[in-house]
Amino acid sequence: MPRRVTRTTLRSMTHLPPPAEELRLLDAELRQLDARRSQLLTRRAWLVAVLQQTQQQSRPWASAQPPVTASPRPETAAPSVQNVLLVLGGVLLTLAAAVFTLVSWGQMGITGRALVLGAVTLATLAAPVALLKRGLRSTAESVAGLGLALTVLDAYALHAAALSGTDGTGYAAAASAVLAAIWSAYGLLPVTKTLRLPLPSALAAAQFPLLLWALAADASPYTITAALLVTAGLDAVAVARLTAGAVRITAVVGAYGMGGWGVLGAGWLSLTAGGPGEASRAGVLLLLAAATALGAAWRGPGVSHALGLAVTAGLLVVGASGGVARSGLPSEWVVPAHLAAGVALLAVVRAGRLPVAMRTGFAWASGAVQALAVLWTLPVVAVVLLGPAGWLGRVWRGAPADARTAVLVEAPWPADAVVAPVVLVSVAAVLALAVPVGVWRPRARLGAVGLLWATALILPAVLEIPYAAGLLVLGVMTAAALFACRVTASAEQVTALVLALVTAVCLTLVSLASQSATLVVLSGLTVLFAAASWRAGVAPFTAPAALVYAAALASASGAAAEWPAARTALLVLLVPAAAALLAARPGSSRVTVPVEAVGAALALFAVALAVTDPPMLALVLALCGVIAAGTALRAERRPVGYGATALFVLAAWVRLAAWDVGTPEAYTLPVTVPALLVGALRRRRDPQASSWTAYGPGLAATLLPSLAAAWADPHWTRPLLLGVAALLVTLLGARYHLGAPLVLGGSVLALVTLHELAPYVVQVTGALPRWAPPALAGLLLLALGATYEQRIRDVRRVREALGRMD
Repeated sequence: MPRRVTRTTLRSMTHLPPPAEELRLLDAELRQLDARRSQLLTRRAWLVAVLQQTQQQSRPWASAQPPVTASPRPETAAPSVQNVLLVLGGVLLTLAAAVFTLVSWGQMGITGRALVLGAVTLATLAAPVALLKRGLRSTAESVAGLGLALTVLDAYALHAAALSGTDGTGYAAAASAVLAAIWSAYGLLPVTKTLRLPLPSALAAAQFPLLLWALAADASPYTITAALLVTAGLDAVAVARLTAGAVRITAVVGAYGMGGWGVLGAGWLSLTAGGPGEASRAGVLLLLAAATALGAAWRGPGVSHALGLAVTAGLLVVGASGGVARSGLPSEWVVPAHLAAGVALLAVVRAGRLPVAMRTGFAWASGAVQALAVLWTLPVVAVVLLGPAGWLGRVWRGAPADARTAVLVEAPWPADAVVAPVVLVSVAAVLALAVPVGVWRPRARLGAVGLLWATALILPAVLEIPYAAGLLVLGVMTAAALFACRVTASAEQVTALVLALVTAVCLTLVSLASQSATLVVLSGLTVLFAAASWRAGVAPFTAPAALVYAAALASASGAAAEWPAARTALLVLLVPAAAALLAARPGSSRVTVPVEAVGAALALFAVALAVTDPPMLALVLALCGVIAAGTALRAERRPVGYGATALFVLAAWVRLAAWDVGTPEAYTLPVTVPALLVGALRRRRDPQASSWTAYGPGLAATLLPSLAAAWADPHWTRPLLLGVAALLVTLLGARYHLGAPLVLGGSVLALVTLHELAPYVVQVTGALPRWAPPALAGLLLLALGATYEQRIRDVRRVREALGRMD
């Protein structure tokens, strides 16, 4: 390329460094900018301070001015202060009027009393008109409240002075009605209709006339409850016709309060009814409450609790009809009667003319009744499911007479349980047929299946069928559930699997009453769960269950043959062996881990069975080691080989203990030899492996226990053999430059030598004078001090030499 072209090209090019270099340059530039900015800000602050100081020196009067302080912020607003003062004033005036009426009333004549009370009350009630014209609304509200309180005092004064002979409760009823009318008229006048206190007060006073009249007339509880419910109904009408505000809130509170007390009273009367007549009257009261709630949910504008009111109405209807039926039916049919009324509510739900909220409320009410009915059957289901567990302490005591006796081992039979299947079937039918198509329909069908299963579970005990027939029913239920696992999927499969497992457990517990029944049931369950394991979806659950039942069958067979438990362990070991073979099938599967886990647990169970017989325990441990060694042959289960080695060692130890062998080397050498062989193989595969990892555990397993035994052995044979072995290990470590044999062998050799020479050392020490040992120690210390540096170098060389060893 010509020189001219190269210069032109280079002159027009832009140098772009690599991204990392460019980022470093940008960070450096930013740091410089930050430093420069800090310097400039510091200089600016200094200049501002200098200028301020110069200005103050040029205007000395500026510093003499007092500092400007902010005005304190008021803690309360003016309207709040005004309201507090007005309320406090009204309360004080009301108290003064009450004191005047109660204390000073008797000091005046009838005319004077009437004139004073009338004048004060009229003046107080007229004062808000003038105050409203002047725009003093809060003051008018306070004065109006005082006037309303004065009317109550007027009513009391009238009864005390002129009508003291009348009944107090009846007079209170009439007075509350009159006051409600007066306050309503006062709040509806054109000149006072803007006041917010009279109408809510009138509505509050209107809550008491009917109740007080009923109490004054010494009416029955039914009449008193009716008065409460009628008052609640009138409040509901007021709620429907009034707009939002204090009056409507007061009506809502009154409706819920009086209605709640009325419903509680009617419910109590229905529960304690002594015959159809009383139950019918209580039912009418409940229907009245239901009609009130239904009307409030339907007609009330802006009612936000329509759903809750509809649910309440539905429950009240069920309570009314069920209470009437309870008075004329046997006790066991009370719950089905309530359930029938609850199911009948679904006919109302189907009516398309009702609002959606009401239909939904009735549906929820029906569902609540059905749920309560199902809860009533739970004690029966619990007895049938958990009662057979009592056979665990009474195995093979003899077959009971019927299915009910088979479940009533320790628990009592619930009362009125004969109609429990009727309740369960009825609710299952509703779930299967009445739930509309949608999200809830599949769930409802699953619930129906569960209820039908519960029905079939308790039916043999309820009907008291023969014991063998009850077992057959449970077996058919288990088989049907397992078959459903094969033909269904998703949630249905999970439901069927759970039902199969629960039924199988119940069947097993019931079969414990008879030996033949136990063997037959365990055999059948083993086959059923093994057959169901061919379905991949449920195999992780059914295959372990099949193994468990197979182990239970092996244990039961050994017990039936009157074998000792240790001998029965050999039969149980067949199941872990089968589990190992099943898990060894080619290809990974979700069944492998559960099967192996259950197999390991059953192997431990076999060991527990043989623990009382040491020779048999040694055999069982050895067989477990064989199973573990076979499992370790698989590439992904190599670590199981350590467990197999431990099992073989334990088997050898147990065998030696059974032979009353007390020599430690007999226990340690079976560990040392395999450990050293494994270490040698590892060193051959991985020459970089440390000798402490390869040979340390094996050598320590024999040398250390033998050393402890040699120190306590009064004879010379073991120390001599141990010393020779330690010498050989030390020589091998020095020959092949291995740290573990050299250190362990040398240490053991030194300690054995010390142990053997100890008597002579003691003898020589006793022959020396008492000053000789301290003198020798002092000479040793002097020698060490004189050659300290050389000794340090020697120690470092020894440490480095040991560190270079493998």
